[in-house]
Amino acid sequence: MRDFGEAPPPPTFFERLKEGLSRSTAGLSDNISGIFTKQKLDAQSIAQLEEALIRADIGTALAAKLANAVGEGRYGAEISDYDVREILRREIADVLRPIEKPFSVDASRKPFVILVAGVNGGGKTTTIGKIAKKLTRNGAKVVLAAGDTFRAAAIEQLAVWGKRAGAQVISRPTGSDAAGLAFEALETARAQNADILIVDTAGRLQNKAGLMAELEKIVRVLRKLDATAPHATLLVLDATTGQNAIGQVEAFKGVVPLTGLVMTKLDGTAKGGILAALAQKFAIPVHYIGVGEGENDLQPFNAENFAKALTGAK
Repeated sequence: MRDFGEAPPPPTFFERLKEGLSRSTAGLSDNISGIFTKQKLDAQSIAQLEEALIRADIGTALAAKLANAVGEGRYGAEISDYDVREILRREIADVLRPIEKPFSVDASRKPFVILVAGVNGGGKTTTIGKIAKKLTRNGAKVVLAAGDTFRAAAIEQLAVWGKRAGAQVISRPTGSDAAGLAFEALETARAQNADILIVDTAGRLQNKAGLMAELEKIVRVLRKLDATAPHATLLVLDATTGQNAIGQVEAFKGVVPLTGLVMTKLDGTAKGGILAALAQKFAIPVHYIGVGEGENDLQPFNAENFAKALTGAK
């Protein structure tokens, strides 16, 4: 007989995050189980744990710190998988907590200008659309600037998101000057008394000097109209790039003043530990993380939940 009862509730964001990080967690869990099953803690097991953490893209400096925390005062004693996971969860949460900062808009800056940067394929334009939807849902009047003038697809994609969010999109034909478009968009946002302007930019590899110079130019041009703009500069990072994300942050923060990070594509990657490595190295706030394509799959970053999901702790 078929069951026509109530459908099960949809998974929570934490459940989706846990599922998304399952590849990262599985690799780490297998290693923890292999190292600590019926074995007393010694220098070799700590070295093996450190290697396992490095393989999880947690980074060498943080891996050493975490392994030392597990070993501290426990040499010669037996330790369970559960205890190792709990220590790692606690230590990783401590590293992540200072960067857990919800994204906020300063209402005294109007329009509040948000510049969004990142490499090609990182989910930048989609992230802008999702943030715009959240802001308009809270009653803000939002204008979007289609500053990725290199790709017609990016302009079209932003137009679709603008329609969904109820935000006006300022665009020009493919190949137009991105800085000029940003200037025009800020003028329009001002004239229409908009609360927020979000400026998309072309995806650029961090080693392309010309494109990085264009990003600097966009900032200079915005400051001709508002000396304090941009008020927030977000870097969108693709979690699947692993350690490459460190080079991206270093390159972009050398060009524009980064105020926050957004990490996308945490679903289905074995490299989720990179977020902890970034926290340890840069201490730049992480505002949002993404675990899918849906509008609700971009959520504020929560340090405790992320540490639990990454380590498989209960």
